[in-house]
Amino acid sequence: MNTSNETKTNLTINGVVTGNPFGGVSVSRVLLVLITLVVFTILVKLGLWQLSRAEFKQQWQQTLALREQQAALNYPQLLSLLKAEPSAIEEAALLTGYRLSIQATPVKQPLLLLDNQVYQGQVGYLAYQVFEVTAQQPWILVELGFVGAGNDRRELPALAPIQAGQYGLTGRVYQKQTNPLSDELHPEIHPDKPIRFQNLSMPALAELLHHDIAAVVLQPDNVPQYSLPQPWVPIPLSAQKHQGYALQWFTMAAVFLGLMLWIALRQCRRQ
Repeated sequence: MNTSNETKTNLTINGVVTGNPFGGVSVSRVLLVLITLVVFTILVKLGLWQLSRAEFKQQWQQTLALREQQAALNYPQLLSLLKAEPSAIEEAALLTGYRLSIQATPVKQPLLLLDNQVYQGQVGYLAYQVFEVTAQQPWILVELGFVGAGNDRRELPALAPIQAGQYGLTGRVYQKQTNPLSDELHPEIHPDKPIRFQNLSMPALAELLHHDIAAVVLQPDNVPQYSLPQPWVPIPLSAQKHQGYALQWFTMAAVFLGLMLWIALRQCRRQ
């Protein structure tokens, strides 16, 4: 027995550790480290994602400025661009901002009202009318402008369709990305009234009207017989806002890391 005790003493003096090397590490410390690493990494990645979005928005703004300066497309040129684009439109592939010049006539279809739109703090609708360039080509949706909603949702705005005739329309086109949470049209159809719908889904509109519709909307510089306001927000969230959000995420990451280090130091001092 004495020999065994002397051996243990010699092993300890020579620096040899026996038993579980992690016996002194508590479960709470391990959890603290893991939580700190996971949360800190998530916050930093969110900040980096916001910076990447800011860079994309800056490039997108430059693209829109270049398109604004280009000559207006004719309708066949626009249709060829639409055919070249993938069916599942990515944000970078949108044709928003191109200028278009057409000669078109109104189609005998009800006006269309896109619901839940806001302009200068007022809730209302974006009004559209369907136009035809030629009988063999898809129809095109022309934006008439924003109209405010009344207090009673059962009452739709009193809008008259543009009268029959051929009109020269020149303006810019836009597309909207599909909402992954809700892309259904949800049309509300009543006799002799505009059709109120919830999402600007061209395939669904084409099915509703039983005719092909180009996957863009034309916002003319001047709308015949109308003078409604025409909101133009091709970039809903600017690059500066993304940069601000990135700064917030990085700040939260730094504060969280500092807090966890402070908690760890307090635990070490107590022991």
